[in-house]
Order: sequence, then C-alpha cells, then structure tokens
Amino acid sequence: MNSRMLKLICATVLLSFFAFSSGNLFAAPTPKRILFFSKSAGFEHSVIKRTGDELSFAEKILQEIGAKNNIEFTFTKDGRVFTPENIAKYDAFFFYTTGVLTEVGTDKNPPMSPEGKAAFLEAIKKGKGFIGTHSTTDTFHSPGNKDHGEARYKADGDNADPFVKMIGAEFIVHGQQQTSHLIVADKKFPGIKAVPADFAPLEEWYSLKNFAPDLHVLLVQDTTGMKGNMYQRPPYPETWARMDGKGRVFYTSMGHREDVWTNPVFQEVLTGGINWAVGNVKADVKPNMNKVTPKANELPPSK
Repeated sequence: MNSRMLKLICATVLLSFFAFSSGNLFAAPTPKRILFFSKSAGFEHSVIKRTGDELSFAEKILQEIGAKNNIEFTFTKDGRVFTPENIAKYDAFFFYTTGVLTEVGTDKNPPMSPEGKAAFLEAIKKGKGFIGTHSTTDTFHSPGNKDHGEARYKADGDNADPFVKMIGAEFIVHGQQQTSHLIVADKKFPGIKAVPADFAPLEEWYSLKNFAPDLHVLLVQDTTGMKGNMYQRPPYPETWARMDGKGRVFYTSMGHREDVWTNPVFQEVLTGGINWAVGNVKADVKPNMNKVTPKANELPPSK
C-alpha cells in the first residue's frame, strides 16, 4: 500500500468519524411527551368535542404548539390509560376534564380506576408535570361540593379532594360570559410577558375557592365591574404555577371559547406553562398569593 492510498484511507476514516460525531452532537433533543386527557364525566365543552376520529378544536391547536416546541402530544378520553406502565411513558399530563373521572359520566368514555387516579397523583408528586385549563378545576370535587347548593360557597381546603389539592383550587360556579381584566402578577414567568396591561378577553370566568397557600400567581382575576354575584369578591388567582412535591403544576381558568384558544396571548401563556411543566424552561415559583391576592379566600355570597 503506497503512502497516497494510506492517506486517502485515513482521511476517509476521519471524515466518517466526524460525520458520525457531529450527527450525534447536533441531533435534535428527544421530544417531551404529554398525555392530553379530555374525558368529560360532567359537562363536555365544545373545544374538546370530537366528530368521529377527528381531533377536537383544542387538540388541533395543541398539535401546532407541540410541533413548534419539540413536544409530542398523545390525545385520549379513555381513563384506562392511567396505569403505572403508561404513566411512566409521559413527561407531563394535560387535563381538560370535568366531573368524577372514576365514573363513566356524561361522555360515556371508560373511567379511570381509583388505583389509576392514585398512581397518577403519586407520579406528579415524584416529578411528572401537570397542565390544566378551564374546567379542570371542576373535576373531582370535594365532599359536599358536587351540587350548586350552599356548600359550594364554603371553603374547606383541609378536606378537599387530593386532585383539588394538587391543582391548587376548586371551581365554585361561573356567571355569564363577559370581558374581564387580568392583572399580571409575574412578567418573568415564561409566556406572561406577552400579556398586555389591558388584556380583557371575552370568556367564561370561573369563581374559585380552596386555593393552595403556596400558589405562585401569574394572572389575577380583576373582579372590578364584573356582572354576577359569584364575582362580588376581592381579586383572586386566575392563572398560576405551583410545586406539588417534585412535580410542576400549571393552571389557567381560560380556555372555554374557541376564540380564546386562537388568541395569540392565550397561546403564549399556555405555551410558557407547558414548557415550564415539562422542564424545558425554569422559573421562580416562590409562593406569592398572600402578596398579590391577599383577600382571595373571601368568597362571594351564595345568592
């Protein structure tokens, strides 16, 4: 073998080596995986309704958000997916749900088992992420709070359902759809800087109770001028983040209307919360509820 041929072989080997190394060095990171669960044991919202096998309105938008953020969504309404083996496959769980998910309920889709619910909640505490929108706080109500009677207007955080304690609050009731101003409490959190000072979308706003004391409030419901007795109360948390053990939990009460889902501000807020929940970005979520919404636990009158 002459020296020229030897040099050619060496050069080929080196090029192959660097090509292999570069391919691994600059390969795209593994996508984060999120299970989007939209079983409606109670009322089913239009944005999550499906026609046949076609994805719902919200699911289509989440697919677009996922493609832009290296996030892979799996969509289901089947509660049987909550087994330890399946739970382990995902980095986070995104709920748009209503009612008691361990019951067949309104949409007739298979429920979670009690063991599946317990395994899911334990997985959050151990480090899985969680995202909830709109009616997710109207899920797994605390004892005595399943109807619209007097009990709904009384706080009982100590006896709240474990799911309520995880997400950080519980739905009371909502009034007519209306515009309402949201006050920015933390512009540094991912996505929140997109919220303008005059942001006041038309939406179905939730009146909430049983707030976890460690909420890091991101957006505040400004109740000034709102119509309906359920909003006759001091400002309270509307969008927040919190830690549940090692798990990152993000929730916003927005998400009822289709035009909210297409609103670029909402999409920025939601994308920021999703990326934080799966660990793509970091944020300081030190509790601030007592500072930014000190009277949040003053509930409205029942009538």
